[in-house]
Amino acid sequence: MSVRMRHTKGHTANRRSHHALKAPRLSACQDCGALHLRHRMCGTCGKYNGKQIVDVIAKIEKKTQRIKAKAKALGKEVEPDKKEKKEKPLSAKALSKK
Repeated sequence: MSVRMRHTKGHTANRRSHHALKAPRLSACQDCGALHLRHRMCGTCGKYNGKQIVDVIAKIEKKTQRIKAKAKALGKEVEPDKKEKKEKPLSAKALSKK
């Protein structure tokens, strides 16, 4: 069976011209200067619109305590050097230099 009303390549390309992915819009945090998605909490300091939403430091401490308790239960020692490495978020200045 043949296609009755075939679309040309140009017509197909015109229809697909809006399918491209766009780069995310990033904003600098007012407090720490780290980049984050707009209308979302800063993952570095846990603030949104100047208000503390999540206590990030308490979350990290709780996670380290959980890791130590698990290691103790398994009979292993956790060395202070082998803690999780936290990546530094890119600040607005660092992003502009790239």
